[in-house]
Amino acid sequence: MRGESHGEITELLLAWSSGEVSALDKLIPLVYAELHRLAHRYMRDQPVTHTLQTSALINEAYLRLIDCSRVRWQDRAHFLAVAARAMRRILVDYARSRKSLRRGGDYQRISLEAVATLHQARSTNLVELDEALGTLAITFPRKAQVIELRFFGGLSVQETAAVLDVSEDTVLRDWKLARVRLYHAMKRGHEHAG
Repeated sequence: MRGESHGEITELLLAWSSGEVSALDKLIPLVYAELHRLAHRYMRDQPVTHTLQTSALINEAYLRLIDCSRVRWQDRAHFLAVAARAMRRILVDYARSRKSLRRGGDYQRISLEAVATLHQARSTNLVELDEALGTLAITFPRKAQVIELRFFGGLSVQETAAVLDVSEDTVLRDWKLARVRLYHAMKRGHEHAG
């Protein structure tokens, strides 16, 4: 995304949150490449058997973002953070539904058990990561936001600091500590499940 369009994006976001519906039509072409990058980032970690495609993830996120018209948008980074959160929620919901279906409602004839095992592990990991992030957010909300913005949203340290209105050093500290906490939370989850 060109640097000069950031100001235009912020203006359109502010107009949209003020009720100007036409601002959304002007905004989407400007942010589509970023939304596609986010969706592609999410989808690259999904198994090849995943039925949701990148374009479908963008469309689902777009529908959820339309419902966010009352959000007081700050800037492009804030918009991308909300879009990233919407995409993560879509994929977590998908993984949860696949997890419940494999308990009997998703009968498939597959000769390569490794493919099924890989799919189940990735779905479970996404759900576990989401649960661990939710737990982290209860005790350390800003650290959870840093993970969400940097890992899922793909924002830089500088952009994350701007969205959260903290220093870049704070973002880096939160990033390190949050990753350690998530790692231990997920490790404990695996130990209890095994």
